Amino acid sequence: MRRSGNLKKAVFLDRDGVISQALIDDGRPYSPRKKEELFILTGVSEAVELLLSHGYLPVVVTNQPDIARGFTTFEHVSEMHKIISNRTGLQHFYVCVHDEQDKCQCRKPKTGMLTNAARELSLNLNESFLVGDRWKDIQAGQNAGCHCFFIDNGYLEKRPEPPFHTVVSLLEAASYITEGKC
Repeated sequence: MRRSGNLKKAVFLDRDGVISQALIDDGRPYSPRKKEELFILTGVSEAVELLLSHGYLPVVVTNQPDIARGFTTFEHVSEMHKIISNRTGLQHFYVCVHDEQDKCQCRKPKTGMLTNAARELSLNLNESFLVGDRWKDIQAGQNAGCHCFFIDNGYLEKRPEPPFHTVVSLLEAASYITEGKC
């Protein structure tokens, strides 16, 4: 890896609940399984543009265990990512296709997707941020040395451990990041 002075700053983005609407069942979030269920949240394109204009590279890091569970395919997920890319300008997607029992190194809260992106895209993790809506997102960011923003969507599940900043949207997080308020 290059010296830190040559490395870029990134903003790692969870997908569902941050970029696209998560499907909620009994208070828990789930991923859309096909493009007809995909709804991109308000302000995402503006947030991506704001981050890019301030020298931050937005990178999607998403757990998609429904592939391993047989509820969707990698092709369907890739098709949704093409739609997201076309509508928002996001270009970099890192996907964990494993389920919990697979014990891979990429599934958040582990840091594999972030460290792979850092290596492949020449990113400085300590000067980067992560925006997520679940405790696993925040823990992965913390474990990788990133500053974290938590979008509290009110899920009925474990909450992240501090430190993190709470925001209502990706656009709010992008504003804080680009204005240096964190």
